[in-house]
Amino acid sequence: MSDIGDWFKSIPFLTRYWFAGSIIVPLIGKLGLISPIYLVLWPENFFHKFQIWRPVTSTLYFPVGPGTGFLYLVNLYFLYQYSSRLETGAFDGRPADYVFLLLFNWLCIVITGLMMDMQLLMIPLIMSVLYVWAQLNRDMIVSFWFGTRFKACYLPWVILGFNYIIGGSVVNELIGNLVGHLYFFLMFKYPVDLGGRSFLSTPEFLYRLLPNRRGGVSGFGVPPSRRAAPQEQAGGGGGGGGGGGGGRHNWGQGFRLGDD
Repeated sequence: MSDIGDWFKSIPFLTRYWFAGSIIVPLIGKLGLISPIYLVLWPENFFHKFQIWRPVTSTLYFPVGPGTGFLYLVNLYFLYQYSSRLETGAFDGRPADYVFLLLFNWLCIVITGLMMDMQLLMIPLIMSVLYVWAQLNRDMIVSFWFGTRFKACYLPWVILGFNYIIGGSVVNELIGNLVGHLYFFLMFKYPVDLGGRSFLSTPEFLYRLLPNRRGGVSGFGVPPSRRAAPQEQAGGGGGGGGGGGGGRHNWGQGFRLGDD
């Protein structure tokens, strides 16, 4: 048990609580402590009965059974693996920025779920985080099932096809990929490659709650450097694309890994 406890404590802080919640909430539903009916996202109950907990529980709950257990475990592994890599890599020492990523993706997925009458949101949020990691490490060679190897930028789409084979649907994975692309485009791609303004920035209150810290564990990818706008080049100033006001920062160089 001590080995399991040590392993659990070694999981990065934010990923640890997300991972734990994704085990506890399905277990509560499986044991019947709370009926799964109250854990999924139902627009009518959310809007008309003010059951405001549903967007949160539907992100953590998954109906585990003989036909869905393998799909659940695979996605739980993806959560642990790629959220940990993001938190200790591109967002190492920047918990506020990572919380903002999770909140932005979660909010987009909840809105989509309410519009499309989706009851379960666990897979879309996991896939959105995986997509961001894949884009920040797009040239890294990753290994998948049966020894297949390819660039990380293709990983979200390979997983989409894989989950279709074992789960029979691609809607959840597709929504997760699209939301992850939206975050990556607005936070990094548009300001860097197209020289546009940064539409997303971490709110100052998150920096006050979760201040940046020095040091870290390891690096899996690094956000692209922000292209200086003309007025910044002329004035010699400018802040990073991931923060706001006093919380802005220099993303640094990061570390580049070899073959996975």
